[in-house]
Amino acid sequence: MIKKLLPLALVIGLLLNIPVEGEDRLLTDEMGRKVRIHYPAKRIISLAPSITEILFALGLNEEIAAVTNFCDYPEAVLKKPRIGGFINPSIEKIVSLKPDLIIATRDGNRWETINRLSDLGFSVYLIHPKSFNGVMKAIHHIGVMVGKEEESRKIIVNMISEKEDITTRIKSLPKPKVFFQIGYAPIMTVGRETLADDLIRLAGGKSISENELISYPLYSIEAILSKAPEIIIMSSMESRRDYSNLIKWWQNWNSIPAVKLNAIYVIDSNLVDRPTPRIIEGLEALTKMIHPEVLGEKR
Repeated sequence: MIKKLLPLALVIGLLLNIPVEGEDRLLTDEMGRKVRIHYPAKRIISLAPSITEILFALGLNEEIAAVTNFCDYPEAVLKKPRIGGFINPSIEKIVSLKPDLIIATRDGNRWETINRLSDLGFSVYLIHPKSFNGVMKAIHHIGVMVGKEEESRKIIVNMISEKEDITTRIKSLPKPKVFFQIGYAPIMTVGRETLADDLIRLAGGKSISENELISYPLYSIEAILSKAPEIIIMSSMESRRDYSNLIKWWQNWNSIPAVKLNAIYVIDSNLVDRPTPRIIEGLEALTKMIHPEVLGEKR
């Protein structure tokens, strides 16, 4: 009973201390930095695709002054002004747009960029979601700054409901070993305290690299053979790569249980790498791969 009350307590906790409209408010961002913002923000620049997705999911459009070159979802974002990449955005372009709020992410944006924009007097708020719960907190924090608290609450409640439906259905099932591949030459995977690692666990799997202290460790084929994953999932981070050839390459290692079981999959990286409301779609997709019998799928 206590466990079922926890998500509700999370939602209630997130809705506390909402600012009063029209006042400046000193907030603490997800990296512990003090950021003064004017509530609600009306001219926003997003420094990452995930942030842009959250802003649109909250119902914003006109308030979004500019986005990065890599922001591609939803379709409406394609009409927005661009400020360059999230690694190297144009400071001059950002200054010319006169934003009242810049939202950045610790995973992707450089401290040099954050500090430069802060020194210029801009309100720069950092998010740092590393788990499913972290994504919900980021959605809430952004919702508060832009005056969309109710919209953020609805998104969070829906995410909790769908997550609990999945986790309840797989609770008593075995946890197969999963290798989640994000890099190919060399082979790279995900370690502890990463979003993908948390999603694999929620989907009823056990990542073979879950104890790695490095967020994105390199793995040799010998290490993978020794850990004998039962499922291999490749994240489609490189849009131009031919993943059918990679699946064929894995067939060379037929001593791996995943190869014997024909349990090698490719998943849309945008659903599992971007901390946005669409992460629930990523969780569902992973569950179909790890426990296909649960959601009516067959390998």
